[in-house]
Amino acid sequence: MRHALRLLASQSTVGSSSGLQPAPLALLPPIALYRRLLRSHRKFLGPEERVLGDAYVKSEFRAHKNVENPIHIVGFLQGWQRYAQAVEGDSGGGEKLDTEKIDKMSDQQLGQLYELREAIKKKDQGDPEGGI
Repeated sequence: MRHALRLLASQSTVGSSSGLQPAPLALLPPIALYRRLLRSHRKFLGPEERVLGDAYVKSEFRAHKNVENPIHIVGFLQGWQRYAQAVEGDSGGGEKLDTEKIDKMSDQQLGQLYELREAIKKKDQGDPEGGI
């Protein structure tokens, strides 16, 4: 009987598309996510990256403070939560962007992406200015 209760209490994969994929994480509330991002920057990034990252996080959260569209809010929070997991997991970059994401980017975003790529190349080559 105890064995049966233990089986009933264990996590079930019935009804999921694949037992190998983890269940999606619950979204953090905005303030908790904001704090997590700043803590992750403090713990895992160097001083230069931290200054840049903190400023960007703060500006994005301020810009989206009055958004009322729930779909936009969920997408915003999911994106930042994935970013926090990448920073904490220290993926180290080098990840390829999906072509779908690149196709959806505006010309300004593509320009920023190109400038970021060039700055990273210069930094890796030992340019003291870093290109930015």
